[in-house]
Amino acid sequence: MEAKYCKESRVIRTSRVFPNDVNNHNTLFGGKLMSDVDQIASISAARHSRKECVTASTDSVDFLHPVQPTDSVCFESYVTWTGTSSMEVFVKIIAEDLKSGKRKMAATALLTFVALDEQKRPTRVPQVIPETEEEKKLHETAPERARMRKERKQKSKELAAFLTTNQPWDLHIM
Repeated sequence: MEAKYCKESRVIRTSRVFPNDVNNHNTLFGGKLMSDVDQIASISAARHSRKECVTASTDSVDFLHPVQPTDSVCFESYVTWTGTSSMEVFVKIIAEDLKSGKRKMAATALLTFVALDEQKRPTRVPQVIPETEEEKKLHETAPERARMRKERKQKSKELAAFLTTNQPWDLHIM
């Protein structure tokens, strides 16, 4: 399987912030941003693998600056690193004041996707070749993030084994 450049999975989408996209603080609703992040990242994963992909985890979404209704919001994503069937996708979100042209990093996100074969089982994906300084930095720091993801997932499984699946009305408070 031939390796692919990060740029081959790059997706860029810019949109306006409309009144139905804002929260009670009159800034872009975080849930809207997170939905858009997952959507654009899924396209990068599919472009890289050319397979059906599922979101395995949203590793982080860091909100750095609020996005105003006078801003456009630009989402840029690409695959930064791969395991056997998994792909780490980086998304940066840039807000641009449409009147002044001033741009700021509004948020960053890292997600993990898994490529699936026709039987919906994990399947191999190509390795990644970073070119730019940004791509190289994300690529070289990815193994540590992958290790932390694996640990976090194990802790989540342990917690899930402890949790109940009872109906809310069947819970007995002690």
